Amino acid sequence: MAHTRIEVNPEIMGGKPVIRGTRVPVELILRKLGAGMSVEAILADHPRLTPDDIPAAQAFAADYLADEELVYR
Repeated sequence: MAHTRIEVNPEIMGGKPVIRGTRVPVELILRKLGAGMSVEAILADHPRLTPDDIPAAQAFAADYLADEELVYR
């Protein structure tokens, strides 16, 4: 699946997936959501983000995990 809002570039944040045009990692958005922060609070902390960037980060993470190979021990 294409994720037009997500960018992976070794020159930006060491190649971590970020919201395109920013240095805000997808991981940071997911951690803030997981900690219970509201979308509004995340957007206030990162004014370059748009409301559409939050679900884009979630969708990217879901697709990434869907492609992971599971290893059961």
